[in-house]
Amino acid sequence: MTYKQLAFIHLGLIIPAIVLGAGLLLAKKGTDRHRLAGRLYMVLMFSTALVSLWMPAHVGPQLLFHFGYIHLLSLLTLVTVPLAWWGIRQGNLRLHRNAMIGLFTGGILVAGTFALMPGRMLNSWIF
Repeated sequence: MTYKQLAFIHLGLIIPAIVLGAGLLLAKKGTDRHRLAGRLYMVLMFSTALVSLWMPAHVGPQLLFHFGYIHLLSLLTLVTVPLAWWGIRQGNLRLHRNAMIGLFTGGILVAGTFALMPGRMLNSWIF
């Protein structure tokens, strides 16, 4: 699969996750709707992180084959999603809340900011 194809799959997963994640942060917590949307959000974020691992870094140094510093956010996502799920299953609302806020902040806001920087494909597509 080409880098461009992976980028389209990545965007197809992350765009609904952005909308869903923002809605989850603003909506009432603990409802059936929140739980269903939260499960979908977690699947989207985890899938997005997995896809990004196959995308080689094109900006900055490459480490261990094709990975770059931005892939650290993918690894953080792959750890944070199960941690948030485990936290809520254990009844640890603080852990769950903090993990989900961190996931949105790091996995969407920070990674999205890096993705829009000059030299990145998304920057050239948008600007």
